[in-house]
Order: sequence, then C-alpha cells, then structure tokens
Amino acid sequence: MSDPTPDQNPDQQPTLPTTMDILEIMSLLPHRYPFLLIDRVIEIERKQRIVAIKNVTINEPHFQGHFPDYPIMPGVLMVEAIAQAGGALLLNEIPDRDSKLMVFTSIENARFRRPVTPGDQLRIEVTVLNWRSRAVKMGGTITVDGKLVCDATVMCQVVPRVAKKVAPEATPE
Repeated sequence: MSDPTPDQNPDQQPTLPTTMDILEIMSLLPHRYPFLLIDRVIEIERKQRIVAIKNVTINEPHFQGHFPDYPIMPGVLMVEAIAQAGGALLLNEIPDRDSKLMVFTSIENARFRRPVTPGDQLRIEVTVLNWRSRAVKMGGTITVDGKLVCDATVMCQVVPRVAKKVAPEATPE
C-alpha cells in the first residue's frame, strides 16, 4: 500500500482551510457591517491558533464620534475583533454551526497600549488557552507594525440560535 499523496486525507475528514477571505469569514460569522471586524484570516492552526487582519479605515461609523478631531478605534472594538477571530477558529469546528451562535461570556485583563487610527492594519493573533465542548478561553494580542496595541483574554460559548419568528399571514375577514 502506498503512502497517501499530499492532496489525499487518510482519515477521510474534510481538510479545513488555513486561510480565509472575507466571503469565507462571512460564511462562518453572523456579523455584518458595521460590526464585522476581521477582513482576512492569514493563518489557522486547528483548535490552537488563528491570525486575522483588520484594515482600519476612516469610513467606519464609530470615527464620527470617537473622536471627531482625533479618530481612534474604541478599545472595546479591538476586544471584539479578538473574539471574532476566535469565533472563526471555533465555528470552523462546529458541524451544525448554522443553528448555533457564538457569544462572548467574559473579558479578562484587557489592556490598550497604543491608539489605533485610520490607515492602521491590525494583526490579530488568538491562541486557545482552554477548549471545552461548548466554550473556549482564548488569549489575544493585536499589533500594528509589530507594536503591541491591545491584549486580552476572552471566553466565548456556543449556544443554540433562536429561531426567527414568522409573522402569521393576515386572513381576510
């Protein structure tokens, strides 16, 4: 029996991607504009680590008020970007993800070390600290040009997605 070629999978399990473009990210995460905060995934180590990119632009709505004469990205959005990158890693492993939602359950030790401004490219690195069947604890760092701008530990949990309510059809009287 010969060894499998690189394009064959001896375990017959689907091979998960090691990168993702925006359409692939949107197929996993329910977030949409203006709250989708990762643009591309450049590295994935299954159940261990993910690296995502976020391009910060002046067109983002939070810059209108945060702050009009000094636009800086709110720290809470950086922590959300960490969680979304982690979600892309986590939801890749959930077979029935269309009926599930990933929610934030905690944030620990969030620190914001430098301002993030339009034109910056965030490199979001998330490492799994503890993976349980329905919850994951992850450590995340964000750098811009190799300099640390944010770090935090986040917990996320997978929960059932609430079914959409359908309005009853109007009946003529």
